[in-house]
Amino acid sequence: MPAETASTQKTYLNGWFVPNDIDGFFGLFVDNLCQLVVIVGLCPPLAGLPEELVVGRILPGIAVSLVVGNLFYAWQARRLSRQTGKPVTALPFGVNTVSLFAFIFLILGPVYHDTHDADLAWKVSLVAGFLGGVVEIVTSFFGAWVRRHTPRAALLSALAGVGITFIAMGFIFQIFSSPLVAVFPALLVLIGYAGRVRWPWGLPTGFIAVVAGMLAAWLLRGFHLSPVPAWPQETLHFYFPMPIIGGIFGLLTDVHVWKYAAVFVPMALFNVIGSMMNLESAEAAGDKFDTRSSLLVNGASAVVGVFFGNPFAPTIYIGHPGWKALGARTGYSVLNAVAITAICLTGAMPFVLWFMPIEVTLGILLWIGLIITAQAFQEVPKAHATAVAIGFIPSLAAWGELLIETTINKAAPGYSLQQAAAQFSPDIFFAGMLSLAQGFMLISILFSAIVAKVIDREWRAAAVWCLIGAAASACGIIHGYIFTPDGGYAPALFKWTGFGGAIPSGLDFALAYALAAVLLFAMDALKPAEIEN
Repeated sequence: MPAETASTQKTYLNGWFVPNDIDGFFGLFVDNLCQLVVIVGLCPPLAGLPEELVVGRILPGIAVSLVVGNLFYAWQARRLSRQTGKPVTALPFGVNTVSLFAFIFLILGPVYHDTHDADLAWKVSLVAGFLGGVVEIVTSFFGAWVRRHTPRAALLSALAGVGITFIAMGFIFQIFSSPLVAVFPALLVLIGYAGRVRWPWGLPTGFIAVVAGMLAAWLLRGFHLSPVPAWPQETLHFYFPMPIIGGIFGLLTDVHVWKYAAVFVPMALFNVIGSMMNLESAEAAGDKFDTRSSLLVNGASAVVGVFFGNPFAPTIYIGHPGWKALGARTGYSVLNAVAITAICLTGAMPFVLWFMPIEVTLGILLWIGLIITAQAFQEVPKAHATAVAIGFIPSLAAWGELLIETTINKAAPGYSLQQAAAQFSPDIFFAGMLSLAQGFMLISILFSAIVAKVIDREWRAAAVWCLIGAAASACGIIHGYIFTPDGGYAPALFKWTGFGGAIPSGLDFALAYALAAVLLFAMDALKPAEIEN
């Protein structure tokens, strides 16, 4: 963590900004910018949404969601700082990456392909987003109880798995695909942050890295070693957020909505779980935020955004320890709200990407992923290292599945995952990869919690976690999946398959967890002796 003098702390306690908020802003802004790129790039071709709908309705709705959340979490951090007399880093906040892809591929796309009605697909996704936000609000009232009864290793391991796969690995591939532009800024970030370097004039490491990358990119363009991107054809235009409350409630009884409950109900639960993991991560880093209010505003911001046209749930972001290690406090959250709002309301995103290649900023996000992964081992009892390690496996499976699915979609359009599972399984056991990928964050928590309780020889608690795994598997929340007509796969929530429709798709996994629970209850009763080291 950057060194903080007494004057630095005093400046923070008396104001909203510190110099290192610029570093934090770059990281959080780029993360949010990536989600906007995905939304603008995928919604028109995959869900038939007109560009004017995406730019004129969805992006302004996202701005409303992020303003509500970012400003609340900045205020929350300020209040906690005044209560404790210590610098506090605001919880990072933005569009949830996992639910973003789930909504595009499993709700928007299928509804559009079934009905060829882009407006209906958008409205169905809005209702799904609304119901998901309601689930988050309701569960916020017992989220603290869940945190108290879940081992820290389980919560941090699930985050670390995401950090090392979807964040670190994904971005490092992109960095090394543009070596002349992205590698030096990434190395500069690693040197500055890992070495805790104080640069001349107090310039933040992230700022220096971004400027260096931009200079490299424009030098290459100037010497015709890299193509100059075309100037965006769009014009800046103010898009005022427009409420759509009536249209949402009018669809609550529509069959198209509840057909996709198997997607948005688990996603709402995973959003809550992910937020709780991030709260645990923040507490491990030294900032203990109130669970109920944090989760409540998380869900409320989703509902408010839906009322203004945004179906994509926002969430408390992964990476608080990374931003805290950068020295960011509350100002970075406010800056992010201002910058993302300006882009969403003016249609300026193409101009931002024209001027600042996104590759030059990825080193900051790589560092965030590394910090999260390191924290999972540093902030748990040494004996729980194995519990942390096993929690990485489901994330690795989900990341590997995503790579395979992306490759199939690009190289062999029309080739379904069902065909891939049948053809690849003898070689790479793709069916097993899909089983681990389905509900991977919850599976990670279960694996880590069971192992942590077993390490502590708390047999009964480990048995209860196995029973949770059995129930979740039987319902299809984890492990169980079905192949969809569009060639993908979806959660098999309460979907019955095989033997004339008599067996849940996840029953085999449920039986395995149940047998482990019986064994652990027996061990709790018999109290087996411990091997002496």
